[in-house]
Amino acid sequence: MSASPQSLAFLAKQYAQLQTLEKIIADEKLILQQHQPDQLITISEQKNQQLMAIQTLDQEISINQQFAQDKAANLLNQELADIETLLTKCQQQNQVNGQIIAQSQLAVERMKTTLLESHNKTAITYDNKGKKSGGLSSIGIKA
Repeated sequence: MSASPQSLAFLAKQYAQLQTLEKIIADEKLILQQHQPDQLITISEQKNQQLMAIQTLDQEISINQQFAQDKAANLLNQELADIETLLTKCQQQNQVNGQIIAQSQLAVERMKTTLLESHNKTAITYDNKGKKSGGLSSIGIKA
């Protein structure tokens, strides 16, 4: 006995969606590495749209009785394993992108601190989280 054509079509579509997501995440990494904020907005929108499409298909699959029967009969094991492998790869790549973003934010914070220090060393203060700020002059109050 083999899986139904509908179940196989669902999984083929899901695999294709994950391949597209993998490509988007790879493109996102390049954009992050090249520091292109305008393109980052576009790629983020594409990524969100792809994630929504994946979620919609997941919901469709979850309510399909034939798919549930095929899965229960272990007729889709290889296809599901392939999808799981690709999903794990996408998650790992996305985590790397998150680390790139975090490092970029730290670099921006260090640059901001350096600029504040060089701007007016006497006006440097610290906020309640221990971060440096420009003191009263940065909010327009003059003593």
